[in-house]
Order: sequence, then structure tokens, then C-alpha cells
Amino acid sequence: MIEAYLRHEEERNAQGIPALPLNPEQTADLCELLQSPPAGKEEFLMNLFTERVSPGVDPAAEVKAAFLAEVLKGTKSTPLFDKKKAVQILGTMIGGYNVQPLIAALSDAELADEAACALSGLTYVYDAAAQVLELAKSNAAAKKVAESWAAAEWFTSKPEMPETITVKVFKVEGEINTDDFSPAGDAWSRPDIPLHALAMGKTRFPGGIEEIAKWRAEGHQVAFVGDVVGTGSSRKSACNSVLWYIGDDIPAVPNKRRGGVIIGSVIAPIFFNTAQDSGALPLRMDVTKMNMGDVITINTAKGEVTNAAGEVVSTFDIKPNTVPDEFQAGGRIPLIIGRSLTTEACTSLGKGEPEIFATPDNPTPKAGQGYTQAQKMVGRACGVEGVLPGTACEPKMTTVGSQDTTGPMTADEIKELACLRFKSPMFMQSFCHTAAYPKPADVKMHANLPKFIADRAGVPLRPGDGVIHSWLNRLLVPDTVGTGGDSHTRFPIGISFPAGSGLVAFGGALGFMPLDMPESVLVRFKGELNEGITLRDAVNAIPYWAIKQGLLTVPKKNKVNIFNGRILEMEGLPDLSVEQAFELTDAAAERSAAAGCIKLSEESVCTYLRSNVALMKKMIEEGYQDPQTLQNRIDAVNEWLKDPKLLEADANAEYAAVIEIDLAEITEPILACPNDPDDVKLLSDVQGTPIQDIFLGSCMTNIGHFRAAAEIWRGQKFNPAVRTWICPPTRMDQVKLKEEALFSVYSAMGARIEMAGCSLCMGNQARVPDAVNMFSTSTRNFDDRIGNGAKVYLGSAELGAVTSNMGKLPTPAEYLAVYKEKVAPKKDEIYQYLQFDEMDGYK
Repeated sequence: MIEAYLRHEEERNAQGIPALPLNPEQTADLCELLQSPPAGKEEFLMNLFTERVSPGVDPAAEVKAAFLAEVLKGTKSTPLFDKKKAVQILGTMIGGYNVQPLIAALSDAELADEAACALSGLTYVYDAAAQVLELAKSNAAAKKVAESWAAAEWFTSKPEMPETITVKVFKVEGEINTDDFSPAGDAWSRPDIPLHALAMGKTRFPGGIEEIAKWRAEGHQVAFVGDVVGTGSSRKSACNSVLWYIGDDIPAVPNKRRGGVIIGSVIAPIFFNTAQDSGALPLRMDVTKMNMGDVITINTAKGEVTNAAGEVVSTFDIKPNTVPDEFQAGGRIPLIIGRSLTTEACTSLGKGEPEIFATPDNPTPKAGQGYTQAQKMVGRACGVEGVLPGTACEPKMTTVGSQDTTGPMTADEIKELACLRFKSPMFMQSFCHTAAYPKPADVKMHANLPKFIADRAGVPLRPGDGVIHSWLNRLLVPDTVGTGGDSHTRFPIGISFPAGSGLVAFGGALGFMPLDMPESVLVRFKGELNEGITLRDAVNAIPYWAIKQGLLTVPKKNKVNIFNGRILEMEGLPDLSVEQAFELTDAAAERSAAAGCIKLSEESVCTYLRSNVALMKKMIEEGYQDPQTLQNRIDAVNEWLKDPKLLEADANAEYAAVIEIDLAEITEPILACPNDPDDVKLLSDVQGTPIQDIFLGSCMTNIGHFRAAAEIWRGQKFNPAVRTWICPPTRMDQVKLKEEALFSVYSAMGARIEMAGCSLCMGNQARVPDAVNMFSTSTRNFDDRIGNGAKVYLGSAELGAVTSNMGKLPTPAEYLAVYKEKVAPKKDEIYQYLQFDEMDGYK
């Protein structure tokens, strides 16, 4: 075991990264070696045992805790440490498998004091807290633990946020998106934080990680600074990579770091929250006067930043006011769990809670207060009528989604949270980003992660089932709140606040999520869509109208974005199907909105829910896990259908801005242009641009789009100058399209038909050739996301199909003529959606 580990360590060190944490088999071998250690290897073995085994409910932690429990019982021993040291080591394991041995030690006179000390520092004890508090009535050591928890010594024993922090500035100009920190092409390595961090900045700021490492070696603390920081998805892996270089090691938690200062004129809200959860210090301020290599001093008390000459280069407010507590606790999640434990202990002891934590300054509702649709949904999840912007709250997470490029990280976070069963009533895991072209790490994940989720009463999908959002939307209960580890978790019924994998794990494990309620921006549509104008054009009309009104700018320097960090609420299209509505809520991610919601008719929602009940029944029939979780969701949906009433905004609700869009004024398609989803232009502005690749797929598509494309292509000749990719979002769409004989049309066009899933959208599976011009229906078009140097236009499937025929972006007249001839006459037939309760095999 020693020789194998040292070889592995040498290989990893050659890459500049530490060895992987020990797996259960290695840990078992290590426990054997500890009982009779080879001469000269004692310190090495102890370091492995104390520092290289992941804590919580990791399988290796179970082996480690079991060995330590036997040491305490006297059934096993080691010359390297005694029983008291064994208790101390158990105290470093965060929670989970270590808790019961420590509780048992409270009744051992020899070990009771040491066990009390160890338990006092643990907060991830959950139901075991009740055991300790009950034992405290008759056991002095347990009483010490209870009093320590009540006094929040788990918090006060940690150093406070420093009043002054001196850092060296590593600055990247412009926008730094999460693909720059965590490249999609390297998504397979995300769970291995040090290995994945090697890819950070490789195209956006090459050589940056070496520069930061050099400064750290010189003794500098380094702050990461940017104009716009952290837009996009994959926030947790992005944050992990940043903190790997600017953060500090966590004792007894291998290959993970926390701390570190992140500064931005704008920090994307989900990235900001992920930094909070990771124990970093995110600060928003003007960074114009900060330059690469500057040494600056951050005065957290004054809210000032000075340079080496003592000049003030920026000022700031720490918001929310809980950030200092979060930093001291090691992150927002440890703070929340710890405070809950302190409350429980104080209640048990009949004591008042200590006044040591920052109290959120929540707004007070006015008489006759009006609430928006989103504020009412969050209010219901919190047990009140509505929740105003600026309120720190903890809504129930009725539905939680995890996707596969972040799923293994979420699983690691679940283990660290010592969670053995989800408290959220629906936790779903997808495999849509890795199923088509799995790498070795993906194959292993496909084999292991489903059981991990199912063991906790979650619902794992199967590789090849399709896109997470198209499935998760089918499992929703109206007007409820959820979250997901993909930025496009944007419910078309209810509301979702997407989050990093740590917060997703928290929402699943504890059944609620911390939320600083954002303001809302209302987009009100009116009028009717002109013939040939699609919902994708309405999606792109939102930034188009915002730019016209001065509420959004494209340049990143001094960027204006009214949607950033706010909730995008929409109304005026009540009769859309829920599948159609998702195109609009989905695109809230591209606006950098914290969430999105839309007002729909009860008839549309009921139609969708009846279909979903049939699908969930079919899932149980086909052996999907967990059957009871699925049945519970069927029951919840059926209960809602008995009295279907949807929440809607009050007439006197207040918004940060209201944008009215007259659909009749959209007379030609609108596209997002290379390479920024905010850079929207009319088709006539970019007509004639040569296009080499077309992608019709992603969560922004539904079955109607693929039927429309087939009608446009029917009878056309294959254009060898264009590569066309087809990827239906779910296996159900794929089966239906094949039954309708549309695959023969795609084949005649030379289209490459991909397995249902994400395909080109994220760029971690298939990729287009370098530097091509591309038209895509996918979600976003960041630099190098879909192909190195690719120039990507985003628009409707209908426009994409016409472009595929021509090899260039058509004129508006050319496009509209094809639409009028091919699509309009069959519109009702084309835009029918999967109604499972009316389909053979589902009834």
C-alpha cells in the first residue's frame, strides 16, 4: 500500500498537485498498517490517517471512524496514538460516521472530557444532537457539549474576519466567465479540484496560475480582481479553482481550500453566493484604479482600499451584513447549520440565544403591501404571504436538480454534510452532459452516482434520458421553490434559484436554502407574434429592448445590466404551453438574473401536469428509483390538480424596472451575436454571414422545433458546405420524432443525430472545428465554449434550418418566405407537445 501510494504521489507531484485522498480500500490497508507500523514510516502513516482521508460520510471516512471506534473500545490498538488521541482525530471528521463513537465516549470516564471537547466543535450532527441534549440531563460531559453549542463556541473559537487584509492584485480586465475558470472541455476533472484547477485561465489568462503561485511563494496573499467576475454556469468548480490558488488548506480535509479574497466591480450573483458558501470573501467595488501586481490593503472596518502609497483607490460596503460571520464560520453553509444547532441547544437548556451573530436587516411590509409573483412563491415556501427584496430568508426546496458535470462535486458536498437521506422531497440527478461521449471518469460516475442518489431517496435518471431541465420541469409542483446545479434550472412553473454544487447539496440534504431575496424586473409582453417570429426572437427581444432603454449595455467596462442579480418576471403570454414558456424562463440565465418566472394560465399548467403524472407513473413502472419519492410527487401534483389556483402578482407590486415589449414590433428574427448573449442584433444587421456549422438542440428546444426544421428541410438537397447537428432534448422526443419518420429527413440533409442530451451546448462532448462561424439554438455563446475561436450566433431552430440550406444567414425576406411556405400551413400540427396521458404506452 505504501509503495503504491508513493508512486501515485510522485506522479501527481510531477503535475504540481497533491495525491488524491485515500479510497476505502487504501484506508482499510492503512488501518492494518497502523496496528503494526513499519519502522521509519510512523510519521508518514499518521499524516495519511489524519490529513488524507475525506471526512463526513465518505466511504473512506466510514472505515476510518470504525477503526477509531474499535480503538476506543480496546478491541484494536496502535502504538502511534492512544484513546484520547483517537477521540481528537474523530473530532476532526466534521460529522457523520464519527458522531456515534464520540457520543459513546461521553460515558467513558477516561475519555469523557476529550469527547466533550471534540463534539463541541462539531455542528454537522443533525438528529444526533437530540441524543446529546437528552444525555445532558444525566451526563456531565454531555452537559458541557450542550452548553458549548448553546454558547456557539464552535463559532467564537474561530478567528474573526481581519480588520485589514493586505493582498497582491491579480487582475483580469473585462469579463471573466466561469468557463475561463473552469473550462467545459475539462469538465470531467471537476471533482478532482487540484487537477481541474490546472486548466484555470488557460485561454483567458495563460500563465496566470504560475504567476499567482510565484507570488504566494514570495509570501503574498493574492486577491483575484476583475471588472465582471463569474458569469455563466459551473460556479462551484470555478470557485474551487480560484480558491485552490488564492485560498488556504483546510485541516483534515484533503485537496480543498477556503478563504481568499475575490473582488469585482460586478460579481455574478450565483458566483458571489458560491464564494460565500466556500468560505471566501467576495467584495463588490470599483476596480478601475487597481492594477495587476499592485499591493493593496483592504480595511474591512472602514470599507476602504488603499494602495502602497496610502491613497484610497476604492470604497465598498460589505453586503450582505452576514458576510463577516460567514467568513469566520468557514462559509455560509457552516454558519447556517451551526446557528441552527445553537438554537436547538438553547431551547433544550432553556437559555436565550447569544447575541453574537449579525442579524439581517429585513424590510418591513407596508400596510396593504403588494407582492410580485416571485415574492408570493418565495413567501409561500417560507410560510408567509410574501417576501420583500432584501429579506434574508430560508425557503423550502421542494425540487432540487443536479447535473453530471457538477454531480460528483455535489456528492462530495453531500458527504461532507454527513447526509444519508435527502430532506428535499425531490432530488433528481441527470447524466445529460456526459452520456454521449463518456470519458473514463464519466463511465465510473455513471456506474456509481445513481446508487449514491437512490440510497438517499433521490431520483437518478439514466444516461441517454436527456437534458436535466426538460426532465426536472416534468417533476415540479406549481408555485413552489427549488434550486439546481446548472444555471439553466429555471422553472416554467414555480421558481428556481440556481446555485453552486455546495448549496445544491445543502438544499437537498436539509430541504431549505438560504436566500437574500432579490428585486424583480418585470417584462410585460403585449400583442401577438407576427408570422415567422418565434419565441426565441421574443427571448432575444428582452435584451434588445433593454439596450434601447439604456437598461443594458454590451461592453463589459462599466457594464449596465438591469437584470443582474434580480428576478426576471414575465407576463402577457398566459396561453403558452409550459414547454414554450420554458424558452423564456430558461433564458433568464443569459441575463445573469438570479431567477425567472412567468405567468401562465391554469389551463396550460393543468394540461402539462396531467401529462407529467403519466410520465412519472411510467418511470415507476420502468424501475426508476426512488419509487416512493416519485409516488409522493404524483400525489402532490394530483392534490394540486384538485383545486388548481396559481399565484399571481398584485396590481400594486413594485419592480426595479418594467420593460414593455410589443410583439407586433418584432418584424424579423433577432439573434445573439458573437460572442456575447447580450449582443443582440436584427437578422438584417448580420444577413449574408457565411455559416459552417448548425446546431439544433439544448434545453432551449422542444419537439416542435425539430418538426419545424424537418418541414423546412423536406425535399431539400444535402448541403456539403454545412455540418448540421441534431440533438433532441429527451429520449421521449427522440422516439416520437423517429416514429414520425423525421429521422429520414434529417439523414437526407446529412444531419448528424446526437444522443438525447446537451451535445454541443456545453462543448465538453462534441465540439466544432476551430474558428468556424456557427449558428446554434443553444443557451450561450461565450468564447471557446463550443469550439476554439468559433463565432457563434444564437437564434431559433426555424432560422437555423433555413441557414443550413443556404450556408449563410438569410435575409429576413428569404427566411420569412420559407417559413410562410413550409411551416405556417402546418403550424398547429408542428407545434404539438408531448402529452403523455394521451399517448399509447403511458395511459
